[in-house]
Amino acid sequence: MVKYDEIFSERASKMKRSEIRELLKLIQNPDIISFAGGLPNPEAFPVEATRDIINDVLDNMADKALQYGSTEGINPLREELAKMMKGRGMDVDKENILVTHGSQQALDLLSKVLLDPDDTIVVGSPTYLGATGAFRAFEANMETVKVREDGMDMNLLRKKLKKLEERDSLPKFIYVVLTFQNPSGATMSAEKRHELLEIASEYDLLVVEDSPYSHLRYEGEEKPHLISIDDEDRVIRLETFSKILAPGFRIAWTTGPKELIEKLVIAKQATDLCTNPFGQHVAYKYLAEGVMDEHVEYIKELYNEKRLTMLDAMEEHFPEGVEWNRPNGGMFVWAKLPKPVNTRDMFEKAVDENVAYVVGDAFFVDDGGHNTMRINFTHSSEEEIKRGIKSLGEVIREEIEETEVKEDSPISP
Repeated sequence: MVKYDEIFSERASKMKRSEIRELLKLIQNPDIISFAGGLPNPEAFPVEATRDIINDVLDNMADKALQYGSTEGINPLREELAKMMKGRGMDVDKENILVTHGSQQALDLLSKVLLDPDDTIVVGSPTYLGATGAFRAFEANMETVKVREDGMDMNLLRKKLKKLEERDSLPKFIYVVLTFQNPSGATMSAEKRHELLEIASEYDLLVVEDSPYSHLRYEGEEKPHLISIDDEDRVIRLETFSKILAPGFRIAWTTGPKELIEKLVIAKQATDLCTNPFGQHVAYKYLAEGVMDEHVEYIKELYNEKRLTMLDAMEEHFPEGVEWNRPNGGMFVWAKLPKPVNTRDMFEKAVDENVAYVVGDAFFVDDGGHNTMRINFTHSSEEEIKRGIKSLGEVIREEIEETEVKEDSPISP
């Protein structure tokens, strides 16, 4: 028998399965109301429009759509993406854009071209689990900075960078999700966005902005996109069609300085040659024919109703001592329980009551967040949200009571 443990690379031996993907395996029971995945609602998939677009693509451009494509992405889509971004205040050209198989591939490619083993990067606390998985696979040293309701704490970031500079270990880049962050739902203020770029300039750092949710704003004013206020080519922006078309197409795009995009293209050529051309042609038509703008408005209306339903249900059923945010967009509510409660210990009890969430500590590189949870409001029906939050509230109440009893128990001699 082959002893694979002895022949795996050192890098492979450090890889870990996605915590969320493993949790999802535990809740396959159709009776379970799952607030765990970051899943769009199937009602948000533009089925009829997509069917029409697919037929059009097959009727009129099958020779191109079913053939290999360029690594950078098909030019019509890249041009349309640049046009859309310019309409949102981001002055980019198609040469600044690389089309990828989802944003997760972009995180992998960025890690491949920017990180050597033991290089340092800065991430939020908490931060997106998929990103830390990619960075960990390339053996990065991740330093954390607390994320508050208005985004990463800039004072703590300055202190962190000063200490890293003293240790001659400044980061290659700062990774942020500025708008409706996964998992916390936090949105960085406009003032902090400007300050972040000032800090990056001061220490000569790149900023990787992951922005999968910026189209999904339900209330409040849009904040300036980081790339639109960057005049030093420091910002690399990741976006995706997964939340505004369908995740099954696996179409996303990375925007950045041409020199970096060219290096990412070379890395991608060694990975998969090109992103699927058929999906790109569908995404191009989705943009060019004006379907996206109208459909995104529908998605926002659908998800906002679910968001409000969840927030109302939490207000009614969650016990005293539980805190949660009110995100202005995105897909998640972030809840914090009284500190003695451990949401990982509570998870199986919730599943026994046919409701699930994601344990918050999965999003902390620095071993924090044991009393937190991420709750998705987009995938379940409004009726499921009401029932699921009621059940979850009962589980939380019992867990708080049990924890208080344990804390009050005398210590055995």
